[in-house]
Amino acid sequence: MWDVVEAALDAAEFAGASYADVRVVTAREHSVSVADSRLDAAATHESSGIGVRVIADGSWGFASTSEPGTAAATAVARDAVAVARASALVARDPVRLAPVQAHIGTWIAPSERDPFTVPLEEKVELLLAADAAMKTVDAIKLTRATMGFYEVHKYFASTIGSRIEQRYTESGGGIVAYAIADGEVLTRSYPNAHGGDWAQGGYEVVEGFDLLANAPRVAEEAASLLGADPCPSGTMDLIIDGSQLGLQVHESVGHPTELDRVLGDEAAFAGTSFLRLEDLGTLQYGSEHVSITADATVRGSIGSYAFDDEGVPAQRDYLVKDGLLAGFLSSRESAPSIDRTSNGCMRADGWNRIPLIRMNTVSLEPGTWSLDDLIADTERGLYVETNNSWSIDDKRLNFQFACEIGWLIENGVKTRMVKSPNYTGITPRFWSSCDAVCSRDHWKVWGLPNCGKGEPMQVAHVAHGAAPARFRGVEVGVGR
Repeated sequence: MWDVVEAALDAAEFAGASYADVRVVTAREHSVSVADSRLDAAATHESSGIGVRVIADGSWGFASTSEPGTAAATAVARDAVAVARASALVARDPVRLAPVQAHIGTWIAPSERDPFTVPLEEKVELLLAADAAMKTVDAIKLTRATMGFYEVHKYFASTIGSRIEQRYTESGGGIVAYAIADGEVLTRSYPNAHGGDWAQGGYEVVEGFDLLANAPRVAEEAASLLGADPCPSGTMDLIIDGSQLGLQVHESVGHPTELDRVLGDEAAFAGTSFLRLEDLGTLQYGSEHVSITADATVRGSIGSYAFDDEGVPAQRDYLVKDGLLAGFLSSRESAPSIDRTSNGCMRADGWNRIPLIRMNTVSLEPGTWSLDDLIADTERGLYVETNNSWSIDDKRLNFQFACEIGWLIENGVKTRMVKSPNYTGITPRFWSSCDAVCSRDHWKVWGLPNCGKGEPMQVAHVAHGAAPARFRGVEVGVGR
């Protein structure tokens, strides 16, 4: 494969590119789903191609092809230079890149059991068993169980001398029970909503979820929601579980700290950001208990890698430190605007897309509390688990989240279950109300394989580490 890569680089430079990088990406996806005691779908998809990104006459150009061989690589490199020169005719300023050293190396993420060699019958048997275990509860009228796998083999090279090979496998899945009665449909998911949970690794990841053992509990909780009281309305203290808090981090910290959004370069798909460049180091994003990192080195996270798609090494960087805005997710092109080098957040959705700034593993750092002590310390509040829906404005400032299940906290004791708990807030005010975060013992990384951004849209695999945390004086039960 390296001869194809070298041919593309040589052709780009010969055509006049002042910089070029090449990615050859082969990806394989496999998914299986069961619904209501039957196989619903089983599909496998493979894709392979080369993408060439260049700077010529001070502007970017990109072209890609699925055709194999050095002739196709040479042609697509020339096309990329032609695109760059056409773009230069209307460019305002020449592209300026933060420096990066050349790197040569290979990275292979750990994986114990290749999911693509596991017989389909074994996968279906596991899903059907979990599905059947949920069906033992009378109120459960619909069920679903899924698993999926993603394998990537990537070559990267650039004209500064980098030659990098990376390989990784991701696995995920989950179950959902739907309780239906009197016109209400209430769901309970495990290990997370919206497709379950994901991690780097092989089939052992799905086996580790223990879907069969958790299925009865999921079904019983879904059924219990039918008789639960509605979420109360008003202002109260809120304890959010790690899975929901991961999505809160994603929407109200991860996206607004993407530097291309702050600069206005990315706006078409999902808006910009309420943050400004001058907020760096000055804006109080949250309380002193809130520290949030972007870390592409977390073992087992689907937001981890050795190098991003510009050849920048994976690293750990603070976005918020002790409540203060401390950084942005950046690229080689955007980083000079804040007088820094790239923190390695450029990734593309396959060989036929140009890299964008994307989250990696963006996490709320753990605190010191145990969950039991945190609940006991809360006089009147609400504890919520597992996202059901979310809404946030195009600047990532005003938001509303709904969860699958909640429990009232009264005099330090978790008491009555409530259905459809929801809460609302304004990003800096909400994070400033955080007065306690649970410890590393409660901290977990949650994989999110479907983060959309860009036009045409690209889907990124990201992750968020979080432990339960408490927020004082939050509006809950909104819209009731």
